[in-house]
Amino acid sequence: MNSKVSFSAASRDYQMGRYTQSLATLNQLMDIQQDGKTYALLAKNLVQLGFKADAAKAYGLAAGCEGPNSYEYAKQAAKLHYETGNEDEALLIAMRNLTKAQEDAELAFIITAIYLKRQQRDIIRPFKTVLSQSSNPDHLRLAAMLLSDDLNDATNQNLSRNLFKRFPGNLAIRFLYLVFAREFNDFEEAAKHQAVIDDGLAKGDVEILRKDNPFYHLHWCGNENFNRYATIGTTPLNPERVAFRRNQPHTWSDKIRIGYMSSDFWDRHATMKLLQRILELHDKDRFEVVLFCHTGPEYLKHNDTDRSRWGRIVDVHGFSDQAMLEAVREHNIDIMVDLKGHTSGSRATAFNLPLAPVHVGWLGFPGSTVNIDLDYVIGDHSVLPDIAKPFYHEKFCRLPESYQPNDPMHRPKPRPVTREELGLPEEAFIFASFNGNRKITPDVVNSWCRILKRAPNSVLWLMANSPRNQANLLKHFQTAGISPKRIIFCPRAPYEDHISRQQAADLGIDTFPVNGHTTTSEQLWGGLPVLTVKGTNFASRVSESLLRAIDLPDLVAADLQAYEDLAVELAQNPGRIAEYKAHLKERRYIAPLFDAERFCHHLEQAYEIMAERAKQGLAPDHMDIAALPPRTAPFAAE
Repeated sequence: MNSKVSFSAASRDYQMGRYTQSLATLNQLMDIQQDGKTYALLAKNLVQLGFKADAAKAYGLAAGCEGPNSYEYAKQAAKLHYETGNEDEALLIAMRNLTKAQEDAELAFIITAIYLKRQQRDIIRPFKTVLSQSSNPDHLRLAAMLLSDDLNDATNQNLSRNLFKRFPGNLAIRFLYLVFAREFNDFEEAAKHQAVIDDGLAKGDVEILRKDNPFYHLHWCGNENFNRYATIGTTPLNPERVAFRRNQPHTWSDKIRIGYMSSDFWDRHATMKLLQRILELHDKDRFEVVLFCHTGPEYLKHNDTDRSRWGRIVDVHGFSDQAMLEAVREHNIDIMVDLKGHTSGSRATAFNLPLAPVHVGWLGFPGSTVNIDLDYVIGDHSVLPDIAKPFYHEKFCRLPESYQPNDPMHRPKPRPVTREELGLPEEAFIFASFNGNRKITPDVVNSWCRILKRAPNSVLWLMANSPRNQANLLKHFQTAGISPKRIIFCPRAPYEDHISRQQAADLGIDTFPVNGHTTTSEQLWGGLPVLTVKGTNFASRVSESLLRAIDLPDLVAADLQAYEDLAVELAQNPGRIAEYKAHLKERRYIAPLFDAERFCHHLEQAYEIMAERAKQGLAPDHMDIAALPPRTAPFAAE
């Protein structure tokens, strides 16, 4: 056989679309000719015939033959391994070519996509620039996801600005740019570029929202119907895979095995300030608790708690989704609980694999975790009213009082403080907001301006994340005619100091469409009543949930006008504020909000019902958990 003619014939057949014939010729040729171009042509035929995994191996063999095209062959092998879900092999090839990847967006994309999903961000920093300079929409989308991770990084801010200048018509880049504008309260810039989005929505084009990030979307859009469309970075759920997971054979034991997955398993994180007492209280005779921890080592070094009190720790930091699956299956988990949803540091995509018979979303993400295979979302009647059911693919598991756990044992008790110590005016009525600055929307700040005008003896005490936030907020207040003397900024403070300083204010005033979540429960714990407005989605109903759980439903205003009217009325009524503060002190250790033992009982009842339905082969369904009888005595001493 003449090898040159045979290769030419195989190549000609390939060019003419005769892939099977080309493959047959190559198979004969392989006996005498095993070089890069032959393996590469083999790979091309296999791709055309749909055998991508085999094609990846063939390109790998081609790359192994030294030659001028070996790098291109290696790159093709990595791309095909990535496309077929063989992430570890793709990564192996890509990392062998690490230096070139910093200049090659295609290889940078593979490395970044895999390590970003595995939450190993330190490795992917060198690839930000090459991805942001690519014209491939997938590369830009990944750059946007990467950039939005650290909003205070000046490099990220500059790159987002440059991306937006280069691609003003790209909706994903516009949404990213708006994230930065809102983060720093740059209201004018945000309004200018939000107008394009608003115009599209006014014309009924909700599809434009698919380019928005599910988490940052909630910060400006309180429409529960619209929230379902913010899906960038996700892929649609496969109903067949959901059914396959639920119908897999499973071995149950006498105890229910609960798996919690999070990157927040360290004691200073806000989630653990809520959750750790619940984990300690789980009934060890009825439940086994395993924490699948993908917390980064940079956070764990700040942890001061013996984490074994929370459950068995399984370190899955940096694992692929497949490796996550193997780790979870090894522990034969009955109910897997995702504590992150679509928030930074999430590994929610692992839940699209068959981790357990029951998948649950709870606590981390205030809404439907779109495109993630979850059977239930844990909430309560405030955050998940019946009218919300059409907007969730998850079934509602409603706890009887509040969905938010609270830890009364490890939280510092407020110490006495004076206004003088904090530099606050003695005689003024002090409204306060300690919520993250991105939650302060134009509607919120304009409402606060109207309240301050109607309550002339009042000041507003705000936490500012940065000098830039402070300058932008102050500019807005001054433009609205509010004297800068009436706006008092404070920085973040150590946790113990923050808990204590809150009581120096008279009234916490909430933000919307994202309320204070942990922030609101901290204010109530610290003795500061909080005024909120009835919300329109989960994120905007959280404060209502917390206020009802401490028996203060009258601080939930029916609408924005009622919110402003009540704020002004309370500013003129110090006696009512004193009553609210006394109420918080009296009810702290008897109302449901901070009753971790009671909460744990309700949560475990929910888990038992979920497990029983799954054992019987029943599909998930909405459930409301019955409340224990009200307490008649405190659960702890003051």
